[in-house]
Amino acid sequence: MSERELREKMAEHGRSLFDRGLTSGSSGNISQRLPDGMLITPTNCCLGRLDPDEISRLDSAGNLISGKPPSKEAFLHGAYYRSRSSEQAIVHLHSTWSVAVSCLSDLDPENVLPPITAYFVMRVGRLPLVPYFAPGDMQLADAVEQSVKSARGALLANHGPVIGGRDLDSAVYAVEELEETAKLYLMLRELPTRFLDVDQVSDLHARFPS
Repeated sequence: MSERELREKMAEHGRSLFDRGLTSGSSGNISQRLPDGMLITPTNCCLGRLDPDEISRLDSAGNLISGKPPSKEAFLHGAYYRSRSSEQAIVHLHSTWSVAVSCLSDLDPENVLPPITAYFVMRVGRLPLVPYFAPGDMQLADAVEQSVKSARGALLANHGPVIGGRDLDSAVYAVEELEETAKLYLMLRELPTRFLDVDQVSDLHARFPS
């Protein structure tokens, strides 16, 4: 895809996420890796009203080349890309159900959500919990960089999900699947529930390697 096409796709996905209530106000950010840097949504912008021409272009050192000033969480995206060379796009949201799960006190920090559905296993897989850091704290970048070395995504405590994909479509599908799984998890917490077992999960990994 050309840079222009990538910018337009970012705006299209941002509008879709906003219109369906997966992000609100000026929360959340989207990025796309480039050979010499990244495109990332601007700071204090609404994903539902992205202007493709205003999307920030950063060089490989994080300097602004064009567009509006970048998201305050651009450093988080840079940290993710440093850890996962195969992922080409990232979505970070403050989506309701995922944030709700991130606030629970009894989570397994190594893998927050159980394997409720096959598509969660295929599109997200293991989901570690990153401890809480204040917005803008550079320790958050270090924590994310470590957490995603062995996982496609992470859940930031009291904050929200960050997840990548081989392209922008894949990253968006993954964060959508994560949000739906978080919703299911909270709906099922008081009910006897049958999760996928170890063999079923292993079979999915073999059939659909990431």
